[in-house]
Amino acid sequence: MAKELSDREALFCAYYRLCRSGREAAAKCGYRNPERAGLRLLRRKDVQRCIEKLDRETAECRAEVLAGYRRLAFGCVSDAVRLLQSDDALPDPEALDLFLVSELKRPKGGGLEIKFFDRLKALERLEQMAGRTPDERTAAFFAALGGAAERTERNSDGA
Repeated sequence: MAKELSDREALFCAYYRLCRSGREAAAKCGYRNPERAGLRLLRRKDVQRCIEKLDRETAECRAEVLAGYRRLAFGCVSDAVRLLQSDDALPDPEALDLFLVSELKRPKGGGLEIKFFDRLKALERLEQMAGRTPDERTAAFFAALGGAAERTERNSDGA
C-alpha cells in the first residue's frame, strides 16, 4: 500500500505545478537544501503521480474555460431576442439559454434591457490561450528533467 504524501510534499507538488522548478518549489516549502530536496522529491513515483494528477485537473479546468469562451464568442443570441420580444407572457427562464447575457434590466419606463458579454474579448482570450496549449515539448521537458535528476544523483554518489 502506497503511503500518502505529507502536507509539505503535497504543497511541493502544487508549487512545482505552478513554477516547474524543483529547487524553487522546495524552497517555497521550506526545505533546507532546496536543490537536493527538489531532485529527490521529483524522482519519487508518488510525487510524480501527484503532479500528473494536478496537471490533469488543470487541463480539465482549462478545457472548461476554453469551452466557455468559445460559447461566448460563437454562441447564439436567439433565446435572448425571444425574451426581448415577448410581451406580457414571459417564456420560462429555465428553458432559455442566456449564457451570453451579462445583464438584464427593467427600466422604469418599461421594457427590457439586455447586455451581452463582449464577443471580441472572448475571441482575444481564445487566441491568447491557444498559444499556450500543452504539446510534445512538455513531455520532452519532463524527460530531460528526469535525465538531469538521474545524472545529478550519479555525480553526487560518485563524489
